[in-house]
Amino acid sequence: MEDPREHGTQPLDTLMESWGITNHQLVNSSTEQLNHKQVQRARKGRQLTLPMMQKVCRAFNISIWNSLDKEQKEIYFEYMHRHLFSYAKGHESEWVDPNVDLFPKK
Repeated sequence: MEDPREHGTQPLDTLMESWGITNHQLVNSSTEQLNHKQVQRARKGRQLTLPMMQKVCRAFNISIWNSLDKEQKEIYFEYMHRHLFSYAKGHESEWVDPNVDLFPKK
């Protein structure tokens, strides 16, 4: 029997890879109590509560914000939890990320 609380790899995982952010960086960027286990669960699709999704989202935005220069900060689109989690209310699977041009060049 399939567990309804498991949603598979989340958009958060892909975005973290695109931005070059590790679980450790996300935990360190958080101004709230966020741990590595929570980040791993978020990336792998274990269903989180709305407050936990928002906490992960805030840490994600802070982590990115700290890596941007002044000009990039002016055009940065702040992510919402519905952009990071496929099971969040309001998630649009066809959403196009407006920050693609800001991704670090590899």
